[in-house]
This record gives sequence, C-alpha cells and structure tokens, in this order.
Amino acid sequence: MGKVLLIGCGKMGGAILEGWLSHGHETSEVVVAEPVEAIRPEKPGLRVVASSSAVSETPDTVVLAVKPQLMDAVLPDLKRFADQGAVFLSIAAGKTLHYFAHHLGAHAKVVRSMPNTPAAVRQGISVATAAPGVSEAEKKRCHEVLEAVGQVLWVEDEALMDPVTALSGSGPAYVFLLVEAMAAAGAKLGLSAEMAMQLARATVAGSGELLRQSAEPAAQLRVNVTSPGGTTAAALKVLMADDGIQQVFDKALAAAALRSQELAA
Repeated sequence: MGKVLLIGCGKMGGAILEGWLSHGHETSEVVVAEPVEAIRPEKPGLRVVASSSAVSETPDTVVLAVKPQLMDAVLPDLKRFADQGAVFLSIAAGKTLHYFAHHLGAHAKVVRSMPNTPAAVRQGISVATAAPGVSEAEKKRCHEVLEAVGQVLWVEDEALMDPVTALSGSGPAYVFLLVEAMAAAGAKLGLSAEMAMQLARATVAGSGELLRQSAEPAAQLRVNVTSPGGTTAAALKVLMADDGIQQVFDKALAAAALRSQELAA
C-alpha cells in the first residue's frame, strides 16, 4: 500500500485503520492526523499527530476520513501533497471530484468512495470512482485500502454515487429501523419489549449472515421460508402489496439520492 496518511480517526477512519492493521500492514506505514486527543489511537509504532502540518514527508496515499463539513479546513495544507503526486482517497459523502479538483488542483489524483458503517466489523461495502488522472495501479492501491473493511465496487459514472449513497451508504440505518419496527410490532402483539427486541435483532442479524453465506438470491431465500397459505405468506401479502414496502423504499431512496445531490451542489 505504500505510505498512508490518514486524516481523521473517528468511527470510519478508526475502522479502516483497524482493518489495515489486521491485514498485516505495519504501523510504520501509517501516519494518523487527528486533532481530537480523546480519539487518537495508541498503538506501538504508530505515529499520531494533531495536524497534517506536522507531516513533512509525502505519503503515497492520503485517506480523507473527516466529516464533509470539516473538509474545507483540512484541504489547504494537503494541497502540497497533491502537487507532489500523492493519491487522495475520500470517504466523505457529497464531496465530488470537481470539489477536490477545485481545492487540490485540476490535476490532483483523487478517488471518491462511499463506504458504510458495517466497515466497523469488516463487513462493509464501498463503491469508488476515480478522477481521470488516477492510474490503474493507484486505483488498485485505493482498492486495497477499502478492501481492508469489506467488499469494493467501482463505477465509471460519478453520478451513480448519489444512488449508491442512498442505497448502501445510508442503508444500515434502514436495517436498524426495520429491527425497531419489527420489535415494536411484536410488543403490540403482547411480547415484552425486551423479548421483542431480542427476537428482532437476532432474526435480522441471522438472516443477514444466511444471505451472506448463501449462493441463492434474496428472492429465493424469501421463497424458501414462505409456505403457501402459511403465516409468512400472510405477512408478505401485506408487505408486498402495491402500497407496501417497495413503494416506501422507492420514495425513501429517491429522497436520499436527491439530498446527496443537494449536498454536492
């Protein structure tokens, strides 16, 4: 992977760091710039600084893991690395390749990506798109960075990052809401709130693991658990009605994709 400068070590930055180290990368290959002392990682051999201004040597890859609203503040000092040929990998939602070209220079080598929070348990999925000047070898390097916390997909058309953000970037929240809704419905049927939540959590988590391990598509797994005329079929008749869950998800993802576009404007 070469030398990596990680800007920001919050939840996602920290997950990426842990993923790298678990894949055998040496702490000596990484420098972390994190202004918040309470979340600075402490690992043998890992150099941690409060600001990128304390870093003089040019890294091969700069990973931008700060919140989007903080990006304007961190980029001015990093432009010197762009001028020296470093590749920038951003995981910030809504920050476009055009945005980075404006702040880092028209010829800056930038990869824009959208990971999701299951990266914290190395079960995430990221989608990335690269600026024209990024070579295949440099894309491979960024791929390896992201692959440390899960699967990686690439798109040529940057406009697809908005629906990607709506589906997988925001998607974990939809799954957690599903757990909340299932538990609430179970409690209304007479289960204790604690038992309903335990059942909902275990059911969603176990189903996700079954889906991950199975070669069958989700639709077939649904059919496998649905006996004709049974309880599951009765519930699915409601969920799959014309005004059921698909219509709700269509509207929800469209709203998220639109907001992603607005944030990038």
